[in-house]
Amino acid sequence: MPTLTPSVASAALASDPPVTGPFKVLVVEDQDSVRAVLVGQLHHAGVGHVLEAANGHTALELFRQHRPDLVLLDIKLPGNDGYWVAQQMRIAEPGDWTPIIFLSGLDSDLDVWRGIEAGGDDYLVKPVKPIVLVAKLRAMRRLLDMRRRLVTMTQELHMANQRLNAMVEVDALTGLVNRRGFDRMLHREILAGRRDGAPLTLMLCDLDHFKRYNDSLGHVQGDHCLREIGRLLREVCVRPRDVATRYGGEEFALILPNTPRSGAMTFARALCKILDVRAIAHPDSPLSNFLTLSGGITTCIPDSHTSAESLIMRADQALYAAKAQGRNRFFSFEMQMDTFEQRTG
Repeated sequence: MPTLTPSVASAALASDPPVTGPFKVLVVEDQDSVRAVLVGQLHHAGVGHVLEAANGHTALELFRQHRPDLVLLDIKLPGNDGYWVAQQMRIAEPGDWTPIIFLSGLDSDLDVWRGIEAGGDDYLVKPVKPIVLVAKLRAMRRLLDMRRRLVTMTQELHMANQRLNAMVEVDALTGLVNRRGFDRMLHREILAGRRDGAPLTLMLCDLDHFKRYNDSLGHVQGDHCLREIGRLLREVCVRPRDVATRYGGEEFALILPNTPRSGAMTFARALCKILDVRAIAHPDSPLSNFLTLSGGITTCIPDSHTSAESLIMRADQALYAAKAQGRNRFFSFEMQMDTFEQRTG
């Protein structure tokens, strides 16, 4: 049978397209002379980085630290054998995969079967012929290149999906979360509040007499006003999980996790005061010379009966109560009070 010289072996491996990044091989062999031959063959075949281990524990330490692209693993080792080492390597890389090729002077069907069952991918009989080793290296390099390309494509696809989801859930005019995102986030926070036994506040708020604003100043100015309200709401939602959303038209919704009733009322008062300071002119408002908000507040500790629909309905009823009491205020059924007296007192 023809043999392959080191120079020819190197040329054979180099004829493959290069993989992305270096190719690293871990050789686990207790006999120094055999290990030296394997390392020499790998270097001649174009492998730039070869790690060496004479026993299983050293092999596992190198495997965890350096994460090689291929492992050549002798079955007969001092202490724990190669089958045990392969099993431990598989445990050390959940969700990942490193090719393991067993090396042994034994070539029975049972030995091959045990190697595959232990987590190996291939089996070479010692002494390993250079031409066979090069063929295995070429195959593993192709697999590594394919896997790296797949990982890259998967990461790019995941990032693209994240960008798409962000675009789908963002209101184009205000930059706030839109109704689709609101529905998803409210459901998520209900589940979190139910799990943690934490209060959850939902606010629905509406710009007072906004139709008259558009009729008097025009829809272009109306859009500018909505963008300004969007910026204001983002500024007041300072905690990481507080979310300001555009519910529809001139109506907005605020999701405030871990916010009790008293905290919700304090938040609403602060929001009204900030809007007063901004003093957005509304020349045709029967309430004020400036833009005002009406809002409904509902707060609960979610349980198995709490749903997004029930929270929205409760907040909507409180919003209508605020409007019925004269607008320019937030109302809470749970506290049986609104923000008007506190802001004007």
